Amino acid sequence: MAGHSKWANIRHRKAAQDAKKGKIFTRLIRELTVAARQGGSAPEDNPRLRAAIDKALSNNMTRDTVERAITRGVGNSDSDAMEELVYEGYGPDGVAILVECMSDNRNRSVSEVRTAFNKHGGNLGTSGSVAFLFHKQGRIVLPAGISEECVIEATLEAGAEDIQSREDGAIDVVTTPEAFGPVRDALDQAGIEVTRSEVGMFPDSYSSIDDVETAHRVVTLLDRLEDLDDVQNVYSNVDFESHVLDALEQAS
Repeated sequence: MAGHSKWANIRHRKAAQDAKKGKIFTRLIRELTVAARQGGSAPEDNPRLRAAIDKALSNNMTRDTVERAITRGVGNSDSDAMEELVYEGYGPDGVAILVECMSDNRNRSVSEVRTAFNKHGGNLGTSGSVAFLFHKQGRIVLPAGISEECVIEATLEAGAEDIQSREDGAIDVVTTPEAFGPVRDALDQAGIEVTRSEVGMFPDSYSSIDDVETAHRVVTLLDRLEDLDDVQNVYSNVDFESHVLDALEQAS
């Protein structure tokens, strides 16, 4: 959806600004460490680690920092104390929200997440209440001007599931988590530029918001959740109408 794509771009710019301030480096290191601990230090054999490395490098983390985080994970240090948690809930106007955490204190995490929902017009749901609306996928975004036929030719054998063209001319390459690395490598080998790439939870359908005030409430809740120390990722199925997006972009 065009509106969702533009919203994703706004969020990506905000994430890039946060990265410059060092706000997300702790989360990136945490993900690298846990991914290496669980699946080993070889990214070619560990799809989760490969995705974490790509995300870290795209946020200007140095390779030395990446390697130290991986070594720490393989060494099974205090990363063993980290527990992966997923919380589900609804925001204003019934927007579905999925929150992934890594924490050494489950009680603290659920308390902070519940407080954020309650204070900003949402409510924390039970396990399974919204998870069924999302599926884990790899998404690789290519800039406008690239031939869709060239993308198909470069990625088909590597395991791309779908090629989606946006209204602005950009292209989304959709993969399984396991095929993310091979597809990304295939694009690199073909000399095709990648705007950004990630493995995450993506909704099967979107909830449209056409009211600016409601949109601001949704954004406030999402921002508050993302600011929590234990939170790794926040996903939602929100899709803002174009006039709402314009208002949000002016306010960002």
